[in-house]
Amino acid sequence: MESDEKISASPASLERLDCGPMRLSFPRIRVRLRDIAPKGLYWRSLLIIVLPVALMQIILTWVFLDDHWRATSKRMSLSIAADVRLLIELYERNPTPANFAEIQRWAANPLQMDLTLDAAGPLSRQRCFPLSLVVDRYMIESLQEGLNRDVFYDASCNGPQVEIRVPIDEGVLVVKTKRDRVQARSGPFFIMWIVGATALLLTVSIAFIRNQVRPIEDLAHAMERFGKGLSYKGFRIRGAREVRGAAKSFNAMAERITRFIDQRAQLLAGVSHDLRTPITRLKLQFAMMQQTPELDAAREDLADMERTIDEYLAFVGGQTAETRSAVSVAALVEETAGPAARGGAVIDLDLDPGLMVSAHPQALKRCLANLIDNAAAHGDRVRVSARREGAAIEIAVEDDGPGIPAELYEDAFRPFSRLDETRTRNSKGVGLGLAIARDVARNHGGDVLLSVSALGGLRACLRLPAQPQTIAPAPAPV
Repeated sequence: MESDEKISASPASLERLDCGPMRLSFPRIRVRLRDIAPKGLYWRSLLIIVLPVALMQIILTWVFLDDHWRATSKRMSLSIAADVRLLIELYERNPTPANFAEIQRWAANPLQMDLTLDAAGPLSRQRCFPLSLVVDRYMIESLQEGLNRDVFYDASCNGPQVEIRVPIDEGVLVVKTKRDRVQARSGPFFIMWIVGATALLLTVSIAFIRNQVRPIEDLAHAMERFGKGLSYKGFRIRGAREVRGAAKSFNAMAERITRFIDQRAQLLAGVSHDLRTPITRLKLQFAMMQQTPELDAAREDLADMERTIDEYLAFVGGQTAETRSAVSVAALVEETAGPAARGGAVIDLDLDPGLMVSAHPQALKRCLANLIDNAAAHGDRVRVSARREGAAIEIAVEDDGPGIPAELYEDAFRPFSRLDETRTRNSKGVGLGLAIARDVARNHGGDVLLSVSALGGLRACLRLPAQPQTIAPAPAPV
């Protein structure tokens, strides 16, 4: 059953429904020059040299050709138009075949034109090349101005002549004349010179800029290798005076750093020998003395002192004595996790096979040992996983301990920082484990990052550059 319903709206509701004129909103797109400009020094230098020259040549070519072709084409077309107009007037005075034959002889010599009459043909015909040049447009405008009638002009066909078709009372007068009479030859030659000069400039600029940028790239590569602890002895000082100065300063700095590291290693080796000798004597004396609770406490203090010395030496000793080799990640993790598992820690391993890294084996083993021991000291369960992520290998060590607040992640990497307020279960060491681990990782071109673990505690992710799979693995460190 249908019923008519009257729908009414109050003024207040109409005011609420009145949204005003509809406005179309478009997203704002901001394009900054630095977003589209090349990022490399080579391409930026090339752009700085080539772009102004190219713009100057384009503007010069456009201005010259426009002015030159317009003026030259008008002058030449007016001359042709005057000759054609004279021939048309002579024919229209006496439009007979005999007069037309006489006019054809006059057009051939001395005007150098081929004159024919197309009585039934159209004014325009199909061109050999569909697109017309700018000079053709200039020519048509000047011919129409000189003849005061429509004109068809075609210079697209190959050959020494161009065709001009002019309507007359008896049909279409077809005039063919030499191309040199209507087209200036200096324009194409000018374009050829401009293109050749631009190509030569680009070739010289590319060769020159490449020779100037290559020493900077070599210097950056040498710095990167030195920062990763690799040899950079193939670096050759060359280039401009400023680049040579930077390279010499880098070599001097690298030599000073290397000499400082060697001196520090020798000093610490002496300190280690000097400290371990009295520690060994104290151990022997404690073993020969009567065992008492006080003696046990002193023995524990002596063990803490020895561990502290070991951590000091590991933190400042580095891995300069080792050579890099291809190391199997799975074998290294299994070898490193063994002592922690034998010590009572519950360790789960989830390792992808075939993962390889180029590393100092003993240094990388110490890095992993610090991460695993740190996780085992603060949690009841430890999980170690290794995956390939793009061009890097990620080794994650997770625990189910109390964790660390996110704002204290960087503080955990500071030497001698133990974060007693958050990780109170750790009673061993002096707070150098994570500092040593990050130092080793960065010397290998990687890093150690902290985050929240899926187990509820802390997740330490060791990220290292991946090694190509074709390199045979080195034996796992013992």
